[in-house]
Amino acid sequence: MELPETLRKHLEDFSRNVLFDQSRTESSSKDRDAFLAHDNRVLSSLQLQMSLYFNMWFFPWWWISETVMLQLKYPALSDYYKIILVTILILMTLIEAIRLYLGYAGNLQQKVPELAGFWLLSVLLQFPLILFQLFNEAILVQPLERGVHIILALFILTQAISGFVALRDMVRHTESQFHLRQFD
Repeated sequence: MELPETLRKHLEDFSRNVLFDQSRTESSSKDRDAFLAHDNRVLSSLQLQMSLYFNMWFFPWWWISETVMLQLKYPALSDYYKIILVTILILMTLIEAIRLYLGYAGNLQQKVPELAGFWLLSVLLQFPLILFQLFNEAILVQPLERGVHIILALFILTQAISGFVALRDMVRHTESQFHLRQFD
C-alpha cells in the first residue's frame, strides 16, 4: 500500500530535517549533497522499454510488408498517391529509426530532452502518418497492410502514453532535485 503523496512529502521533509539539518554547519551541507548524490531512484519505464523493444523487432517486418504491398498495388494507384505513399514510407522509416533511438536513450539513461523528442516524434509525426495509412481507403489498403498498421499504431499509442508518464515523472524528479540544490 502506497502512502498518499502529501503524507509522503511531509515524511521526506521531516526525515531530511531531522537527519541532515541537525546543525547549521558545513557538515550539514555535505550531508545534503551526499543525500542528493545518493538519490538513485530508477525512473525508467519498464512498460515503455518493453514496447520499444518489441517495436524494434516488429518494424522490419512492417517495412517489408509495406514495401511488398506498395509494389503490388503501385500500378493501380493514382499518380499523386504513388508519390505520397513512397514519401510516407521513406519518412516513416527515417522517423522510426530516430524515434526508437531517442526512446531508448531517453528512457534507459533517464534523459529528459531525448525522451521529449521521442514523445513529440511519436505524437506529431508517426501516429498521424500511420493513421493516414490505416484509414484512407483511396490508397487501396490491403488486409496485410491493415493488420501491420494496426499493430504499429498500437505500439505508437502505447509508447506515447507510457512515454508521457515516464517523461512527467522524470521532469518532476529533476525539478525536485533542482529545488533541493537551490537551498544550498
